[in-house]
Amino acid sequence: MLPKKRVLDAGISTGSSSEFVDTILRLGAARSSAYVCFANVHMVVEAHKDPEFRKVLDEASLVTPDGSPVAAALGQPRVAGMDLLPVLLAEAAHRGQSVYFYGTTNEVLDAIVARAKRELPGLSIVGAYSPPFRPLTPEEDAADVAAINAADPDLLFVALGCPRQERWMANHREQVKACMLGVGQAFLVYAGLERRLPVWARKLWLEWAYRLWLEPRRLWRRYLVTNSHFVYLMARKKLASALG
Repeated sequence: MLPKKRVLDAGISTGSSSEFVDTILRLGAARSSAYVCFANVHMVVEAHKDPEFRKVLDEASLVTPDGSPVAAALGQPRVAGMDLLPVLLAEAAHRGQSVYFYGTTNEVLDAIVARAKRELPGLSIVGAYSPPFRPLTPEEDAADVAAINAADPDLLFVALGCPRQERWMANHREQVKACMLGVGQAFLVYAGLERRLPVWARKLWLEWAYRLWLEPRRLWRRYLVTNSHFVYLMARKKLASALG
């Protein structure tokens, strides 16, 4: 596995995008029931506040620096789920590995599968399923796990929203025989249902502002309150280190 460093209380993996891609595909080929988290500021602050969620990140095989501030804290380039998803699909097609999409809505799944089949005709898509937007019964959950394992994917892409998808993957480790990846919003982008900012704007850390503009009611607290809290916690830690 790639080495992890602490950002506040969260262990974040370090390495290049190509190293993350290769490690993920090796985990998938091994069918080792692993899971991968893509950590933005919200997840790092959540791990700082909640020891249970911190354990979820600590037990992940990989935790990429998905958010620009998280990557900057590590002194390395950002490794975002939105960027890695198409690369992983292309590389899975090249290596003959199979994929399964779990979560989001049927509309999004249909768009994802249509694009993948159009651009990557050699990719083996062994399943796509949108579970109900409510807690599943034990019977429903067991049926989903059985269906995934019967399809036998190398990579299982999960989009249930943060932190639900991260908790779902942690709870299903040793049950789902695949490498699970909590890619969340990347589904909408790959499906073509949500646009991304140009690369120059992303380099200026403006993607959060764009997302906030798209969904102000849902995201205002996460970006305005949580991001400010992250800056405060990082500054406090740096000051304590300097004084210590």
